[in-house]
Amino acid sequence: MIESTLALQTAIRATLIAAPAVTALVSADNIRSGSTRPDKTPCIIMANGTTALHGHDYTAQRAAWVNLDLHVWTLDAGEDAAKEIAFAVSNALDKGMTIAGGYCDHFEVTSAVYPRDPDPAYGHGILSVEALIRWLV
Repeated sequence: MIESTLALQTAIRATLIAAPAVTALVSADNIRSGSTRPDKTPCIIMANGTTALHGHDYTAQRAAWVNLDLHVWTLDAGEDAAKEIAFAVSNALDKGMTIAGGYCDHFEVTSAVYPRDPDPAYGHGILSVEALIRWLV
């Protein structure tokens, strides 16, 4: 398995691009990782996450809690468009995650906030997610 935050980002992206309700609103090319305001909208950007290693057991199994923020951006479409995309994303992610080379024992969208951007042309939403991931070494 690759590093746990990258594994979760990969799984989330795969889930979102396989969800017609999401790709009807956001092109698959605009669902990516990153850390800045986008140059193309609408888009979903997965920011760098945090990992809290949860230890291991006697079978060389490892576990970690991973937290990520997914930023939804729109331009000239209003905040309601960002909320519509965020809702579609939440629904798509409710079905759980498949982690390549590991297992996702818990996955949850823990919050959704819609901060005002300094540029009123942008709509912005942030979905926070958490996952408990296991893998063998």
